[in-house]
Amino acid sequence: MGIKSFQGVRKAVKKEFDAPILVADYMTKSLITFTPEQSILEVMELFAKHHISGGPVLDSKGALIGIISEADCMKQISESRYFNQPILDKNVERFMSTEVETIPYDMTIFDAAGIFDKHKRRRLPVMQNGVLVGQISRKDIVIAALKLSGHSW
Repeated sequence: MGIKSFQGVRKAVKKEFDAPILVADYMTKSLITFTPEQSILEVMELFAKHHISGGPVLDSKGALIGIISEADCMKQISESRYFNQPILDKNVERFMSTEVETIPYDMTIFDAAGIFDKHKRRRLPVMQNGVLVGQISRKDIVIAALKLSGHSW
């Protein structure tokens, strides 16, 4: 004779994931932004002052038009040395990357990790309804993964 259970029919347990997993939960919201008219020298000084390696370039209306990075500055340094010209007279617009990959604020960090892997970028601007709302970096994704390591994905 088998063992009878007097507990009744068991409900299926729905596993809820309560840890934050969206880009919006881990992105940097207060950004150092740049304008196309800023000098490369000023940008490099801001990189050093704020311990950053790049940032978004916005037009006068606040729309994202590019990204400037340390790599872009390296081009300027190399060219100025080769042509024996001062760094002072060059502006961001000449060296920024204008083809900018962006990601939505409500994307999961797992999907964002895939985009980082595919595009080989160090940072990605985060957009909400066509407006720049933040930036997420590879480091932010790694930190998010560490915080979620106690949860099953």
